[in-house]
Amino acid sequence: MSASPDDEATLVECAIAGDTDAFGRLYLLHLDAIYRYIYFRVGDVHEAEDLTEQVFVRAWEALPRYQARTSPFSSWLYRIAHNLIVDYYRRRHIQPVPLLEEQGHESREAVAEAAALEQVIQAEEMHALAQAVAQLTEAQQQVLVLRFVEGLSHDKIARIVNKSQQACRVIQHRALIALNRILQAGGDDKQC
Repeated sequence: MSASPDDEATLVECAIAGDTDAFGRLYLLHLDAIYRYIYFRVGDVHEAEDLTEQVFVRAWEALPRYQARTSPFSSWLYRIAHNLIVDYYRRRHIQPVPLLEEQGHESREAVAEAAALEQVIQAEEMHALAQAVAQLTEAQQQVLVLRFVEGLSHDKIARIVNKSQQACRVIQHRALIALNRILQAGGDDKQC
């Protein structure tokens, strides 16, 4: 589901005025993206679902204070999601999990051996990537998720993380270099 910026602005105005149907449309418009963003940060389906719902509850409660001229609605939702993720880890006194939590791939009887082998290889690659990403800073993880999982522009990412576009590009560049270095080191360890 997508809406033009003008349609979204109208929905936001209506929602601010108390129109629950307009907020419901905004919810449907942004639900999948916010869920993915949270899931790739916490790595647990149930926690991601709960946190996603909390994002929209908080958005509804804070909607009268939202100002479109300061940031787009989606950026505002990502900031709420980010804050909830930070609180989630702070409450549990744990380190953030990797972007991608290995969920395991069960082969079915109907799947050919080649397909099963491919799944195992993909799972191992995803696990290695998840472990490497977990070693990055929180800012680097956030920028990588927004850029490569969500496919957001540098401009949108800058508004979400409240940094300049140039700073976000630098974070992304450094994160990719660090990720490459970590993955290279991991690959070398396996050969020894």
